[in-house]
Amino acid sequence: MSKQTPEKSPKKAKTPAKPKAVASAAKKTSKPAAKAAAKTAGSAKSSPLIEGGKAPDFTLPRDGGGSVSLGDFAGRKLVLFFYPRANTPGCTREAIDFTRLAPDFEACGTAVLGVSADSVKAQDSFRDKHQLATPLLSDPTHAMLEAYGAWGEKSLYGRKFEGIIRTTVLVGPDGRILHVWRNVKVDGHADQVLTAARSN
Repeated sequence: MSKQTPEKSPKKAKTPAKPKAVASAAKKTSKPAAKAAAKTAGSAKSSPLIEGGKAPDFTLPRDGGGSVSLGDFAGRKLVLFFYPRANTPGCTREAIDFTRLAPDFEACGTAVLGVSADSVKAQDSFRDKHQLATPLLSDPTHAMLEAYGAWGEKSLYGRKFEGIIRTTVLVGPDGRILHVWRNVKVDGHADQVLTAARSN
């Protein structure tokens, strides 16, 4: 079984690192950190993301520099949309839709973050090319992706491989999961998430 990150090209991927409960902002993982990640992998998989449960913590680098953590949004609702790869057709439409609705999300007290395994440099390019207004987080180790159930087995033209499963999570002001959308279909999805954010 091959492992990949891209949305359509499973051949170009790197083997994912072991997950850990909190995503690291560092680009390289030290051996002690890798061991800690391996130790927590089992507990992360045995505690699936569920509505009403506590959102897994994270700290990741973002486009433009700096880092973003779950705690930065305490007291606000937060939308996390996980996408397979920057600058691919579906991911581009999804990111543009969330950007289009950014003022509406802001009006109902909701922040929006995009997350993929792309490098910060690729996220910068993605943002600039499409004039995206939502922060884009880089998770090359897949730690946050796994914690949020957005990494797993996929199938393309009959071939199975591991990669990013298009997923969106709405987190409440108290840090608990309000809603999870799995295997997202892009068309109309951002509007659906906005409706949920307004009603919670």
